[in-house]
Order: sequence, then structure tokens, then C-alpha cells
Amino acid sequence: MTNKQNPQDSSQVEPSLPGPPGQKPKLGSKAWRDVLLYGFLRLVLFLVLTFVIHSIVILLGMANFFPLLMSALLALILALPLSMMMFKNLRLRVTAQMAEWDSARREHKRQLQEQLQDRLHD
Repeated sequence: MTNKQNPQDSSQVEPSLPGPPGQKPKLGSKAWRDVLLYGFLRLVLFLVLTFVIHSIVILLGMANFFPLLMSALLALILALPLSMMMFKNLRLRVTAQMAEWDSARREHKRQLQEQLQDRLHD
């Protein structure tokens, strides 16, 4: 069972069309919410893994030999691939939203450069 999501699916991505000419493109509120949610979920996953790993260390009686920092480092290493698998749909949605915002930003920059060139040549 594969759950592939097309990042160009318009039902998943809030369009951030460039506003009036001269207005800088902004990241939509849905995009900000998704970015913050993804970061928060990754942080929570890291904290939960740290707690679980260190609880196991304490239960095994190895707390003197395996400090909390080592548990946190191990949790950090495990959290990266786990978060990529667990939060795949959210990650793809955030990536698509950021790519759309970036393309709008680049287009805005191109328009500003054209306007500047026009003013310099007049």
C-alpha cells in the first residue's frame, strides 16, 4: 500500500498567487501553519524518543554510564528518519508550499529587475 501524494495537487496546496504588481509574495497562513506544525511534531517526536530511551537506560540501571545527553543524541539520530516516514504527507505539503512561494518570489524579483532595467534605459 503506497500513499504517494502529488505535490502539485491544487487541493492540498493553498495558491499564493502574486498580488498586485510591486507587492512582495508572502507565504500563506495555511503554509505557515503547516511549517510550524511540522516543526512542532518533529520536536515532540525528539522529546518522546529521548524520554523513552532514557527511561530504558534508567530501568536497566545504566544511568551512571549513559547520560541524558547520549539519550538525546541517539533520539536525534532516530528522529530524523522516523519523522520523514511518520509525517510524510505533511512534509510533502510543506515542501510544495515553499516551492510555490519560492517561484512567486523569484518571479517578483525578475519583475523588479525588469522595471529597474526599464528605468535605467529611459
